[in-house]
Amino acid sequence: MPRGKFVNHKGRNRHFTNPEELEEQRRQDEERKKWRSKKQDDTSSEEEEEEDKPTSSKAKQNATASESDSEEESDSDDEGEVKAKGVENLIEVENPNRVQKKVKKLSKLNDALSQSSKPELSRKEREQIEKQRAYANYQKLHAAGKTDEARADLARLAIIKQQREEAAKRREDEKKQKEMAAQKKNELTQKALGKRT
Repeated sequence: MPRGKFVNHKGRNRHFTNPEELEEQRRQDEERKKWRSKKQDDTSSEEEEEEDKPTSSKAKQNATASESDSEEESDSDDEGEVKAKGVENLIEVENPNRVQKKVKKLSKLNDALSQSSKPELSRKEREQIEKQRAYANYQKLHAAGKTDEARADLARLAIIKQQREEAAKRREDEKKQKEMAAQKKNELTQKALGKRT
């Protein structure tokens, strides 16, 4: 066996569960399920019989206690109070992070929705809307030519227009010069041809 901390388990014996053991476990599980279902049926039928015939004083007390508990629960649901769990009712602690579940009625929700017609926006949403407004205002001023960038653009545009006009004039002058040179050459060739014939 190697002396390192890494051990190779490949050559060792394998352990397989016998099919008889698996069958035995399955049978025991089925018996437990049957016993549980039978036990639940027995307890539910006993409870039904007790509810039908409350003959003893204990049964009457239990029935009245359960009725009063159900009344208290319905009262507490109406008030919105939640029963304390454990020792919560012994020590009063004000935890600002603790959120208590409050039961709200549909009519109150409808009233609240009708009162608050404009929802409050978060900080990010407000900033985003403000950015959009500022950008739209900037675009409006830019189109009117009132911003520094728009003035610079218009000045550049004027310079470019002037350069293009000058270039167009130069091209026209060059074209006229070429035409004049071609005419002169034509005239010279005509004269030369006319003298010979």
